[in-house]
Amino acid sequence: MTKRPRRNHTPAFKAKVALAAVRGDKTLAELAQQFDIHPNQITQWKAQLQESAAKVFGPDGSGPVQPAVDVKALHAKIGELTLENDFLEGALTKAGLLSAKR
Repeated sequence: MTKRPRRNHTPAFKAKVALAAVRGDKTLAELAQQFDIHPNQITQWKAQLQESAAKVFGPDGSGPVQPAVDVKALHAKIGELTLENDFLEGALTKAGLLSAKR
């Protein structure tokens, strides 16, 4: 008896199998035969689906969380970089390394 090589299933395939298990139209054995995977794997994917489904409908389940933007810090950084650019432009112009055409 030879070992089957390890297979990697896509998230879409896992979701399809887990949803079929949640529906309950077929038994685990029938689903395992249909999708050619072990019944224990179907049980694990079904449990993962049921655990994470509550997060979708939770208060912050609107998708990936966007980090809060600190506008004051960004404006301060812009001002700092503008000041540095103006200083370097003046220094290079005095040294003759920066042409007047720009």
